[in-house]
Amino acid sequence: MISTDQTLENLTLTINQEIHVQAPMDVTFAALLEQLGPGNETPDGKSLNLKIEAWPGGRWYRDMGDGNGHFWANVKAIMRPKLLEFTGPLFASFPFVSNVQYRLSEVDGGTLITFRHSALGFVPEEHKAEMDKGWTSMNEGVRRRAEAGLQQSDTRSTNRK
Repeated sequence: MISTDQTLENLTLTINQEIHVQAPMDVTFAALLEQLGPGNETPDGKSLNLKIEAWPGGRWYRDMGDGNGHFWANVKAIMRPKLLEFTGPLFASFPFVSNVQYRLSEVDGGTLITFRHSALGFVPEEHKAEMDKGWTSMNEGVRRRAEAGLQQSDTRSTNRK
């Protein structure tokens, strides 16, 4: 028999992370859009073919070609370079709706990204820990991309002199 006893705790998910980036906010925001979109890859390095239409109401989706794909979310709010917020089912193939927020602020030495994923719906227990790992990996990619982009920018500036 399938258990139908669900509590609010079983039906909610909250993941909070802080990512310290040694790059300015504008560089970090650009890296965020790149990492969540075309720069996003599977753990083995294959592109997920994610696209972000970076405006209010724009889609965040996986484009698999020939009209095939997977809708992840809509851009709920975007305020460059301080805020990127999505709402939608994300990668889930079960009844689930999410709100994902990236808030960026200037801190000594760079940018602080405050990340929050709040969700409501059925999330199998085995998926909850994997979601935290997935966001950690994605957010670490943003940090690496922003810091590498800053270094490339510094190198280009030095080479022009």
